[in-house]
Amino acid sequence: MPMLTARRLLGPLVATLWLSIVPQAQAQTRDVIGARDYPGIGRFGGSVITGYQAKDFDAAQVQAAPFKDGQPADARRLEGRVTRIAYRTKAGPSILEVSRNFESQLAKAGFETLLACDTDACGAIPFTEAIDALPVPQMWVDGFNYHYFAGRKGDGGRETYASVLVSQNNQDITAQLTVVELGAVSNKMVDAAAMAKGLGDSGHIALYGIYFDTDKAVIRPESRPTLEQIAKLLNGQPQLNVFIVGHTDNQGTHEYNLDLSKRRAEAIAAELVRTYHVTQPRLRTAGLGFLAPVGSNATEAGRALNRRVELVQP
Repeated sequence: MPMLTARRLLGPLVATLWLSIVPQAQAQTRDVIGARDYPGIGRFGGSVITGYQAKDFDAAQVQAAPFKDGQPADARRLEGRVTRIAYRTKAGPSILEVSRNFESQLAKAGFETLLACDTDACGAIPFTEAIDALPVPQMWVDGFNYHYFAGRKGDGGRETYASVLVSQNNQDITAQLTVVELGAVSNKMVDAAAMAKGLGDSGHIALYGIYFDTDKAVIRPESRPTLEQIAKLLNGQPQLNVFIVGHTDNQGTHEYNLDLSKRRAEAIAAELVRTYHVTQPRLRTAGLGFLAPVGSNATEAGRALNRRVELVQP
């Protein structure tokens, strides 16, 4: 099907889909809770953060070359700390203006260009389908109108990639910045024996192997090995009772983090009861938010240490 014909056929469908989304998008006037700009990059003036996701270890795709015959020519699957931030800017600037501002900031931060292209030069719709874009309404991508940038920098043996996808919807400009700091997965597994030793030696032990999505208290499936070890500890010592205590970094308000950390502790207790048959009276929960840091909240490394769950022996 010729591209022009496809545009004409898809136009009404895109418009219909947008009508169902626009009220929520237009209503947002402030950043989503817990979101923040990437250090040293920032945002285009007048933008709000509509989607935010930061994971200590994840994978992301970066396109280092335009598509060829509808297929990736240089797609790089990268693993490490991944940050995805989606922005919306009200009508006024062009896609290119927003793109160039991001590219200028990335250049100042030391990123060298791998790829900078517009819609047809990138590969049109198939290209955008290969981008790790946050879902609507956090990020909107028009496959017929966008600009893409990918860059890389090396710093003291560390390698970091960044990509920016800028598009437009209902005259608003949408943009997603994705930054991948390459690195191997940290061994965050603590087995039942180590938990018992930590409780015996100091009365508490920090656990980093229980994962939640940003700003949520829903336990991710990859938390299962650590939950199994907690259950093994408790089922092996029927007399042992524990507090499950949630901790956060300092992003967001004090009240919000207290509530989030408590809800996460409660979710862990509920899972231990439901799936691993630990009796409810043996588990008590609490949330301290960012009141008991073990690292500096001024650095990402410190914030990562502060996002934890602790077992505490009464």
